[in-house]
Amino acid sequence: MIDFDRNFSLTIDGKTAPSLSTVDVINPATEEIVAKAPDASRALLDDAVAAARRAFPAWRDTPLPQRRAAVAKFADVLDAHADEFARLFTLEQGRPLAKAKEEILGATFWCRAVSQQEIPTTVNEDSPERRSETRHVPIGVVGGIVPWNFPILLAVWKIAPALLTGNTIVVKPSPFTPLTMLKLGELMREHLPPGVFNVVSGGDHLGPWLTEHPGIDKVSFTGSTATGRRVMASAAASLKRITLELGGNDAAIVMADVDAKAIAERLFWSAFGNSGQICIATKRMYIHQDVYDLVANALVDYAKTVKVGNGLEKGSDLGPIQNRQQYTRVKELIADAKAQGQRFLVGGEVAEERGFFIPVTIVDNPPDTSRVVLEEAFGPVLPLLKFKHIDEVVERANASEYGLAGSIWSADIKGAAALAERLDTGTVWVNESQHLMPWTPFGGHKQSGIGVENGVAGLLEYTNPQTITVRKI
Repeated sequence: MIDFDRNFSLTIDGKTAPSLSTVDVINPATEEIVAKAPDASRALLDDAVAAARRAFPAWRDTPLPQRRAAVAKFADVLDAHADEFARLFTLEQGRPLAKAKEEILGATFWCRAVSQQEIPTTVNEDSPERRSETRHVPIGVVGGIVPWNFPILLAVWKIAPALLTGNTIVVKPSPFTPLTMLKLGELMREHLPPGVFNVVSGGDHLGPWLTEHPGIDKVSFTGSTATGRRVMASAAASLKRITLELGGNDAAIVMADVDAKAIAERLFWSAFGNSGQICIATKRMYIHQDVYDLVANALVDYAKTVKVGNGLEKGSDLGPIQNRQQYTRVKELIADAKAQGQRFLVGGEVAEERGFFIPVTIVDNPPDTSRVVLEEAFGPVLPLLKFKHIDEVVERANASEYGLAGSIWSADIKGAAALAERLDTGTVWVNESQHLMPWTPFGGHKQSGIGVENGVAGLLEYTNPQTITVRKI
């Protein structure tokens, strides 16, 4: 029987690996210590990588139906313990309990969907003279570095395709939210060959150790652009394969023909879901001047119905910022907007109370040069910006170092789709936001990342192409 309240341990080579030191895991709603997580030493990381390397040849050669079943088993385990995982998730991450469970169940859906994906083989030539095929073979040992905003789902985005394609993996959760992944590692020990799936937690030193480790063949990282650059530099020494899903400053464009009241709820959650701590959250909302006041008022009215509070308390719609560092940064962004004389339509006052709580904050038409527009808040702060002409708003929306995602809101579906093609981002939604599926490729332009997650393209990120050409005698 797994105890979800204590006894958190590393999973290395299919068993518990004791650690001499620990890191405190803080509940962001109360600032109290939830638990102490293992702080892996360099020697323990070496052990995890060595275990993964030993396991790789046999796992690579394991028939695909068995690898499919193994990936699906993650879904079975998460399903069987969904309530326990959700409660632990809320304690360490802060998200309200119902939303936490949505992530757990979303991860089960993802595992089952990925388990059924096909690894393609392409016939390049089949002539009387020769046959040429390109197949896709596993890379080796994957290092998966997972962020604190979606500690289960974004881990599954790495684990499922890596294992399905025949790789082994060492997963490093964020030091802020390691507990759910440590328990998943513990639960999966009996279901996988030793060394196929390893989980190591620790402080800020562990990520660089992992990315520079000579035994790691590929790094899949989700996190900030600044850290992504360091990951890329570290991986360059041995030409590791990399997938980087990085920051975004996503723009929503709201056209003049919208029904403000009808879309207000969807617009709100596109920006404020998970307290704004989503890489693809709307972070700049451009609203046509003819409907600016209508949309702004509808958003404010809806915002006043949303409760920010402890995720374990009934009725909480949004939880706290996940950690003190990010909480301080979001407070500084709000303070800067105040200092610049910008107007708040709602929020803007951060109470001095226990927990990393920031109220829903909407800023009224600040200058494009203001920090609240230029920087990714990664918190519940949204600037509303007026525009007049389509060419103007496209230029402003694209004026960012980021290019992760965006959205267009309009009654004119054809016109909105044409406008979407002009945004320099990896994903654009029309009349919705954040709709992601296991079969849909997801990746960023510009400083928002390298490579793709999900879909066949994402699956192939965990493989090397091998072309075999046979001359027929």
